[in-house]
Amino acid sequence: MSTLHRHRRSLSIALAATTALSLAACGSDGGEEAGSSDTIVVSTFPFGVEEFTEAVVDPFTEATGITVELDTGSNADRLSRLKLEGEDSGIDVMLISDTYAGIADEEELFQEVTAEDVPALGDIADFAIDEAYSGPAYSYQLNGVLYNTDELTAEEAASWELYADPAHSGRVALPDIAVTAGQLTVSGVAATYGSGPYDVDTAFTTMAQWAPNVLQFYSSTTEFTNLLTQGEVIGGVALNGFATDLIAAGEPIAWTPPAEGRFMATNRAMVPVGAPNEDGAHQFIDYLLSVEAQQSSAELVGDLPVNLAVELPEELTAVVGDVAADPTGAGYATLDPIEIVPNRTEWVERFAREVVGG
Repeated sequence: MSTLHRHRRSLSIALAATTALSLAACGSDGGEEAGSSDTIVVSTFPFGVEEFTEAVVDPFTEATGITVELDTGSNADRLSRLKLEGEDSGIDVMLISDTYAGIADEEELFQEVTAEDVPALGDIADFAIDEAYSGPAYSYQLNGVLYNTDELTAEEAASWELYADPAHSGRVALPDIAVTAGQLTVSGVAATYGSGPYDVDTAFTTMAQWAPNVLQFYSSTTEFTNLLTQGEVIGGVALNGFATDLIAAGEPIAWTPPAEGRFMATNRAMVPVGAPNEDGAHQFIDYLLSVEAQQSSAELVGDLPVNLAVELPEELTAVVGDVAADPTGAGYATLDPIEIVPNRTEWVERFAREVVGG
């Protein structure tokens, strides 16, 4: 992923060596391994590691003296490892998307992160602290519409009726439900045309009616952005991060929130049960949520900050405007993992059968 994109999770796992300073051995006579209590392992995404290290890891180590080792991989692979190894995983902090955090919480793989442990919880947006999760959100992604400005107005792009209009048949794209934008899209359609965000019966029926007009139900947003830049489609649903580089490059492309059914995904900072260095983990999350780290992450990684005191860089405001100043005030909401997690497998199967295959 480029520094400002939010690409689908890679399925390969790579280990990124820590760039932090090594600490000298303690002077006690206990024979403790050098620096063992002053090191944490952070499990994170496989993209943007260099930028994340510069924005968060190095400054954290400089401020606290705690060395950080990054263990990278996809959401699915890292969750599978945590399930397999449990309290022996050696992971102190796991940065993971909300759906997978919800799955792990259901299996009680994470421990509660409290304001007593992490004072910065008092400084972040309300939506970032959700009792459905044991750890806070540290960034988020807005679902919306990426479109060709030569072909559509913002008002046309924002309407879900874009996908029902036969005039645009074969020129629009939608995400598969299995990708992050996919569930947000299904819930957006459900909230707009049905009884609420979990009325998938109405959503699937509606989207099945749109299917003949949809060129592709994409499983990788890169597939969609390629179709858009090549002129094969004029618009489709995508997370805000995928618009950043395209707009900065001067492409005739913009991103807009949907007129109705606005939902967002979060990335969360979690502490596994049995974390070897709980204190270091809490210090890391506290720093991750600070204005300093959130500002650097916005500028270098392209993350939308949950600490709303951060001044967004121009590259991000060029995409989302003032929505990020108060996303809930702009009509965005998060989805409840208690509703999503138990039904996810069934919904993925139904979407493939009733929408894509229908």
